[in-house]
Amino acid sequence: MTISERPSTAPERAAPAPTPERAAPEQASEEAAPRPARPVALITGVGRSIGIGAGIARQLAASGWDVAFTYWTPYDRRMEWGAEDGAAASIARELENAGARTAAIEADLTGPDAPVRIFDEAEQRLGPVTALVLSHAESVDSGLLDTTVAAFDRHFAVNARASWLLIREYGLRFRGGPESGPREPGAGAGRIVALTSDHTVGNLPYGASKGALDRITLAAAHELAHLGVTANVVNPGPVDTGWMNDDLREAITRGTPLGRLGTPQDTAHLVDFLCSPQGQWVNGQLLKSNGGAAP
Repeated sequence: MTISERPSTAPERAAPAPTPERAAPEQASEEAAPRPARPVALITGVGRSIGIGAGIARQLAASGWDVAFTYWTPYDRRMEWGAEDGAAASIARELENAGARTAAIEADLTGPDAPVRIFDEAEQRLGPVTALVLSHAESVDSGLLDTTVAAFDRHFAVNARASWLLIREYGLRFRGGPESGPREPGAGAGRIVALTSDHTVGNLPYGASKGALDRITLAAAHELAHLGVTANVVNPGPVDTGWMNDDLREAITRGTPLGRLGTPQDTAHLVDFLCSPQGQWVNGQLLKSNGGAAP
């Protein structure tokens, strides 16, 4: 008889009580430490993956923001670089891979009702907006003698009027408070950053409407101060996002002390700083982030 066949002389024991089913480590971790709320940034003009707006969106997503962004494909189709098929969905996937919730909103900023609709959709999908970054633009070259009234009006509708209405809508809805986003004790959480340009020669309606954008944004630094909101304008200098030809690219590179063109990441790093608690003392400024390029 083998040991396994030998009859037992020990008293029969009751079967052990079943142990409660345990959650998987990942599930238990999620229940114990729910994901902290991320502040929401609304960025306009994120229509192409190589654009400045997309660079800002990536940087803010990496810094802990959820991101709503707008785009308008018909504008890109009108331009020489053309529309980038699937860009909005591709950018959204990148941001989600960085941990951000996203909302891609197609919007024609020539319509005065667009800002209300944009904020409604952003809030419904992500929550209240803490940072507003204006990187959209209408930009078609023309000078003093050949700009049409229609082109002039369209530039001002998009670059100036839409920017004012977006800032106004932001101010009407912003509530502030520690839960609104990154802040320090006693520091405002709200942020407005607008991208501008000092180009006017041969580009009259663009440059003039961007000048109006500057004044609107800098007014917000004072008129929205009681809400704890800062507002600044950033001039990113010569950033090639597909609009430069070889001759222009070479000429600008020679005229820049650092010997290179700007990148979307250069602008994104500055916007990220301005939107952070460390940037809350910078307010009401027009900042040139252009590598020292001559105007």
